[in-house]
Amino acid sequence: MGRRDFLGTAALAVAAAGRTSLIGTAQAASETSGDITSKSASELASAIRSKQLSSRAVVDAHLEQIAKVNPKLNAIVQLTADSARKEADAADAALARGEIMGPLHGVPITIKDTLETIGVICTGGTKGRANFIPKADATAVARLRAAGGVILGKTNVPELAGAIETDNLVYGRTNNPYDLARTPGGSTGGESAIVAACGSPLGLGTDAGGSIRIPAHFCGLAAIKPTSGRVPRTGQFPMPMGARNAVFHVSLIARKVDDLALALPIIAGPDFRDHSIVGMPLLDSKAVTLNGLKLAYYEDDGAATPTKEIAAAVRDSAKAFMDAGVKVEENRPVDVGKAATVYFDMSRGDGGAGTRAFLKSIGSDPISPLFEKALTNSVAPAMATTTEALAAFVRWDAFRNSMLRFIENYDAVLSAVAPYPALPHGTSFEEENRRGFGYTQAYNLTGWPTATVRVGTSPEGLPLGVQVAARPWREDVALALVRHLEQTFGGWKKPMAV
Repeated sequence: MGRRDFLGTAALAVAAAGRTSLIGTAQAASETSGDITSKSASELASAIRSKQLSSRAVVDAHLEQIAKVNPKLNAIVQLTADSARKEADAADAALARGEIMGPLHGVPITIKDTLETIGVICTGGTKGRANFIPKADATAVARLRAAGGVILGKTNVPELAGAIETDNLVYGRTNNPYDLARTPGGSTGGESAIVAACGSPLGLGTDAGGSIRIPAHFCGLAAIKPTSGRVPRTGQFPMPMGARNAVFHVSLIARKVDDLALALPIIAGPDFRDHSIVGMPLLDSKAVTLNGLKLAYYEDDGAATPTKEIAAAVRDSAKAFMDAGVKVEENRPVDVGKAATVYFDMSRGDGGAGTRAFLKSIGSDPISPLFEKALTNSVAPAMATTTEALAAFVRWDAFRNSMLRFIENYDAVLSAVAPYPALPHGTSFEEENRRGFGYTQAYNLTGWPTATVRVGTSPEGLPLGVQVAARPWREDVALALVRHLEQTFGGWKKPMAV
């Protein structure tokens, strides 16, 4: 498959080889492509199953939207238009026979470029893999396909997913659809940009320090980082291994919370390839009763002061929970302000020497300026001794234990995702901004499920989100709480910059 498969809008017509589905034709008369692409994955799945829309019409509408917005965003870096159309036609033919593959039958999706996809280039944002074509799907990708998902393409990332901005030497920079001069975040930046701009209803990404939640906050989306051990990382590049692997989570991003609830059961559960995955029951978020839940919230983590608008968004969210009968207390975990330091220390180790050697061995020389900043700021200097490096992991354990003692008294914790809205390109590693990473890193260190949703707008017109972390294995509680915020504040709003 070629490096890019961007096709003109003429090739994106609904008709295929002189044959147009009667289902798609009837619906096309009443719904424009814009109507279709603004629907959630859950709405599209229902419309396809009920034959109100054909999968082909849905896929073509999204390909048309990608052709419209991607030149400004550079979010999709491998477009699989031909295979997507074939899969959509196959989904329609199967439905005509009365066969349904699964909950995502015929629904288009996109995949972060650190998760391998059979037959489609997967770079991980690094030059040494600019032409690497995987021979198998990552486990989560395979599960989404098996559930009927139709893959539209791969989305951009920073090199090795190592930054909260999205830029690399293979594909270049991705822009925020609410303000092209700002980053959509990282490392799941391409996903957040294209989902927010209606080029895809549902995206698969990862989160090791905020990589799904910060992009969701920057782009006004809903996202969930599941409990560590919930979703296999098999097929992720680089594959998380060693002492730090617990902070890595395969995650989901969408415009609507219900889409996260729809897709999470599909990707969850052991695959007998990733030893860390536990077969814990996944409970239904719609069965959660908010009245009587107990929630703590904090506006400021004690390390990075949020903007007044973000602090107000947290307070407004806390009030919305109180109005729903949740028992709300303003209370901050005693050690949460240490999160960025704990995360930094256990990331240092050899100061990035092993990472540099690995990149050189696969031909990634030079590395991107953004990743150079990541190595310089995030993993340097190296620990002086092995004893010092091991002590950093002891501090991580102490942090986890402290946080667990705190949440014993609560069902969930509400906070900001970051202390600022979407940042201008090139500014994420400035010291005042780096301190803000701790808001999300705290819940990678604990491994708790954490969901994000938009609740407001900054004076610049940028989305503002909050995050809700729940007890281990209680994704249902996190999703139920952010669903209430979505219903209260409206959630995603269409961007005007594209």
